Amino acid sequence: MRIGLIVGPWFTVPPEKYGGTERVVDALACALSDAGHDVLLATSSDSTCPVPQLPGFGPSEPEDVGLSLSELAHVIKAYKGLQGVDIIHDHTLAGPLYAHRPTNIPVVTTIHGQLTPRSEGLYRDMAQDTDIIAISRDQCSRVQDLPVSAVIHHGIDLSAVAVGKGTGGYACFVGRMCPDKGLMEAVGIAREAGVPLRIAAKMQAPDEQEYFRDVVQPALGTDEEFLGELSDPEKYQLMGDATVLLNPIQWAEPFGLVMIESLATGTPVLTTPMGAAPEIVSHGVTGYVAPANELAGFMGSIGSLSRAACRHEVEESFSAARMAADHLELYARVIEQFGGTGLPVGRNLQENQRQAPINL
Repeated sequence: MRIGLIVGPWFTVPPEKYGGTERVVDALACALSDAGHDVLLATSSDSTCPVPQLPGFGPSEPEDVGLSLSELAHVIKAYKGLQGVDIIHDHTLAGPLYAHRPTNIPVVTTIHGQLTPRSEGLYRDMAQDTDIIAISRDQCSRVQDLPVSAVIHHGIDLSAVAVGKGTGGYACFVGRMCPDKGLMEAVGIAREAGVPLRIAAKMQAPDEQEYFRDVVQPALGTDEEFLGELSDPEKYQLMGDATVLLNPIQWAEPFGLVMIESLATGTPVLTTPMGAAPEIVSHGVTGYVAPANELAGFMGSIGSLSRAACRHEVEESFSAARMAADHLELYARVIEQFGGTGLPVGRNLQENQRQAPINL
C-alpha cells in the first residue's frame, strides 16, 4: 500500500521535545514502513523521521504555531505532491477541508484535539468526503451523530523505551505548564503522601510562563524540583526511576500519551477519571483512577503493582505496531469503499445503523 501522511508545518517529526501529534505520526510512519508499506511523509524539511519525505518544504515554524496561512500553504503543497499514493492520512485541521485536493485518492483524518462546539461543525463538514478517526471512545462520545470510521488508540515505539526499576524514591509529573494538566493537584497529592516530586513541563508559550511565574513557582517547596522540558531519553529516565507518575488531569483529555509512556517504563500511573484516562490505566493493575482528592490514598498501594504488568499492557494495547495494524485495517476498508460508493466508511456506517448507536 502507498500511504501519504501529512502533518503540520510547525514542529518536526519527531518533535525535539514536546509535541504529541508529531510524536504519534513519527511512530505511525515508522511502524507502517516496518510492516512493508510505502510511506511518503509531508512534513518540515528538518524532520528526522526515517521514512521518505516529500521534498520542497521549509524548516519547522514553531513561532507560527496555529497560523492559518502557514498551515494552508503547507497542505496545498502536500496534496500536490501526494498524487501517486493509494490513500492520504491528513493530521492537519485545514487539509481535509481543502477544496482542490485530489478527487481520485481517499483521505482520512485524525481528531487529535478535544471536540468542541466550534470544531464539531468542522468535522461534520469533513465527514462528507473524509473518513474520521477518533483517538478514544470518550472523545467521540461527546458528540452525537458524528460519522466516525474508527477509534484507534495511540501507540509508541517501545524499542526506544527501557523498563526502569522505579527505585528513585520520588513521584514525577510530566506535561505542559497549564492548569488543565493538574500540576498543582500533583503537588498536593505528593505532599499529602509525603513523597518528593520531580516536575518536567513544557513552558514556552507566554501563558505557560505566566502560570509558572504567578501560580506554580511561588508554591514550590523543598520537596518539589522543577526540571524544565526534557528530551525523550531524559524523560524516560525520569519516569523509569520514579515510583509513580502523577497525572491528575483536570479536563477531558482525548488521549494522554504521557500515561502510556510512563507505563512503558514500568511506572504505574495515578490519574483522575477524566477523558480517556480510564481507557488507558487499568485500576488496580497499572495504576489507580480516582478523583484528585482521593489519589494520595492510593500512594501506599503503588508498590504492590507489577511494573512488568505495566509494560505488558503497553506491549499488548499501546504499541506502535498495534496502532499501525489498526490503521492498515481501516485504510483497506476506506480504499475498498472509495472504489465502490465513494462515501467515507463512517458516513456509510452511520446510514446503515441509524436505528442503533455504532458500537465503537
